This record gives sequence, structure tokens and C-alpha cells, in this order.
Amino acid sequence: MEKRNKLEQAIPSLRHNDGNAFLLIAGPCIIEGREMALQIAETIYSLSEKYKIPFVFKASYRKANRSRLDSFTGIGDEKALKILEEIGKQFPVPVITDVHTAGEAVMAASYVDVLQIPAFLCRQTDLLVASAKTGKSISIKKGQFLSPDAMKFAVDKVVESGNKKVLITERGTTFGYQDLVVDFRGIPVMQQFGFPVVLDVTHSLQQPNQESGVTGGTPALIENMARAGIAVGVDGIFLETHPDPARARSDGANMLPLHQLDRLLSKLIRIRDVIINM
Repeated sequence: MEKRNKLEQAIPSLRHNDGNAFLLIAGPCIIEGREMALQIAETIYSLSEKYKIPFVFKASYRKANRSRLDSFTGIGDEKALKILEEIGKQFPVPVITDVHTAGEAVMAASYVDVLQIPAFLCRQTDLLVASAKTGKSISIKKGQFLSPDAMKFAVDKVVESGNKKVLITERGTTFGYQDLVVDFRGIPVMQQFGFPVVLDVTHSLQQPNQESGVTGGTPALIENMARAGIAVGVDGIFLETHPDPARARSDGANMLPLHQLDRLLSKLIRIRDVIINM
């Protein structure tokens, strides 16, 4: 019941939120086009119905944090946001997208249910406050440079701005120049703040700052990372998925092939059942 109450507070419109299943936040890294976005959303939605998992569809409408100037950043803000809005209405599920400035937060809030604060921006007070004041649910990604304890201050900025609809997302900590590591001790530490904690599986497996200027990754470890998170007791799993990661316009090197999601979820649910019944 406690987990259910935390998720209800964070995202009131969730389906299948009985306190037993973990939250699934999933989708492509970025909106590449309407047809593909709807295809991915329909597939994940069908799986969420099959397994009775609370589901939030995720996609960026624009990528502001790119290594190279010639990297793909989006199909246009309004066009992408309207696709996200359509997905939320058609299936229906809550929709999350990331925002980078106070102005973006206000704009995106007209189309989506959850605003995501990128890890690199989790200390930006004006962004956190503006996002909080939209009244939307706020997911704050833990900075790769922060300890779990330090995330309390980011959460406080949102709560003290009048918004208690908060999630915290772990996405790895910088480990050298081209790798990340997840310290699973941070999950229970951040859960003590009283809000759901989500493990961003795919971004935690990134290998940033490659010489090519394109972020690498270790997607073969997605199942291992997700299973570990569920075993530790995370409230939710975040992952990016695509029908053909090799052709994805962003973060393809660490995305899960869409056809593998069903098998992964079935395993995670069995692990979750064991944890709950221990």
C-alpha cells in the first residue's frame, strides 16, 4: 500500500497501480516521426495491459544535450509535442518528456503529464521551480556528479514550490571519463525522502564522451541492470526502446530492441513477485 500511495501521489493518472507491480517508463529516446512513435507506444501499451503494469510513455520532443553540432535534435518542438499529446489521448497513458529551461517547462506542460528534469540540470533552481509551478508531475534525474543524499535538495526545491508530485530517477554516476556506474546503495537512500525512485536502466549503461562524438553503450547488460534494480526494490524501471536501435536517431547504442521488451518484462515481474512475497 505504501508503494501504491507514493506512485499515486507522484502520477495520479496511472493505470494498474495496485502496489504490487513496478512502474514502467519507456519509449524511444526522441520523437523521430508520428508513425514510429505510435507503433512503439502501442506495443508498450499492449504489454502494460498484458502484465497489468502502470506505464508512462517517454520520448523527448527535442534533444538539447548533444555531443556534436550535427547531431539530430528533433523534428520540431510543436510537431513533436502534438505527437506526444496524441499518444497520451489515444492509449491512454501519462506521457513524460524532458525540459531544459523554465520557458520550455511552461510550453511542454500544455501537452504532457510529467516533466523530466535532465540529470545535468538537476541543480538548476529556476528550471525546477518553473516546472513545479506548472502543477505537472516532476521526475528529477540524479546528476551523474551527485551523491544520492544531495538529491534531497533538488526534491526540496520542487516541494517547497508547492508541488509534491515528484519522482527521483537514478541514472548512474560518472566513473572515469567514458563510463558510468550505478551504486545500488543509493536506491534506499533516496527512497527515504518519501518519493518513488526509478532506475534508468539504459542511460546507466551509456559510455559517454567517445572520440567519435557519439555516445556508446553496453546494451547487452540491460537485462542484468534491470533485474538488479527490481531485486533491490526500485519503484520503477525506465528504459528506452526502439524497433531498430542501430538506426535510431539518438542513443541507439544503449537502447533495448522493442521485440525484446516482452521477455524482459516477464522476467522482471517474476523477480518482483518473489521480492514482494519474501
